[in-house]
Amino acid sequence: MRQLLVGVVFATTFIVSSVSAGTLERVRDTGAFKIGYRTDAAPYSHKNALGEAAGYSVDLCRAIAVTVKQSLKLDEISIKYVPVTAENRFKAVQDGRIDILCGATTATLSRRELVDFSLGTFIDGASVMLMVDGPGGFDELAGKNVGVRGGTTTEAGLRNTLKKLSVDAKVVPVNSHDDGLKELEKGELSAYFADRAILLSLRAGSPSPKKLKVAADYYSLEPYALALQRGDDEFRLVVDRALSRLYRGGGIARIFKNSFGDAEPSDVLRSLYIINGLPE
Repeated sequence: MRQLLVGVVFATTFIVSSVSAGTLERVRDTGAFKIGYRTDAAPYSHKNALGEAAGYSVDLCRAIAVTVKQSLKLDEISIKYVPVTAENRFKAVQDGRIDILCGATTATLSRRELVDFSLGTFIDGASVMLMVDGPGGFDELAGKNVGVRGGTTTEAGLRNTLKKLSVDAKVVPVNSHDDGLKELEKGELSAYFADRAILLSLRAGSPSPKKLKVAADYYSLEPYALALQRGDDEFRLVVDRALSRLYRGGGIARIFKNSFGDAEPSDVLRSLYIINGLPE
């Protein structure tokens, strides 16, 4: 009985130690860097036609992996891509199932109770997509179904926007942005609410993009960052150093173009790059 108890205590201690170990220590021991990514948040984080992780945030995390490798003086580093959802992404960070969360993740004070965040990586805002022959805007959505990705800050933002504008519409959470697009095109939703860059990506990938329109208005401000375990200052410094070098050295231009094509960064985004291009 005593041996069994000792074994249980040892196993429990090992599990806790593995999770609480610093990220860099885990990477050094395993030779693997685990990138958590959303499969449905293009152009920031998604699974491409080849079934591979892709997107603006994923590319940032690949660049960070190179800096991690250099920092640890490793000959090789294996990148493992771990799909996560809007619902389980922060738990995956907390549990050490992923080393860094690379998606469309808004940094908020309440989320900082769960995880830490890197320097800012993007500035976006929520907007709305409608059918060209449907409602003209928010003021015409009373009594209509408005879709939004469940489990995101955008859902709360939609409810606040409807309340602020005194529009009595029904909020319909969906399981993915692709589901939101499909339900909008089928007429089950009158509008779909999401970050504007995501809406533009959804419209571009639609079989009938000319039937869809994305409003020019922004109804919220979404400051994106990469999430990592709380209190891991050593790893966060490596992450921030990698991002600062990208911003300061101009490497961010290639990553931006890879996901956004010929679009130009907004003035606000350019300012974010300049402010966060910290000197060594």
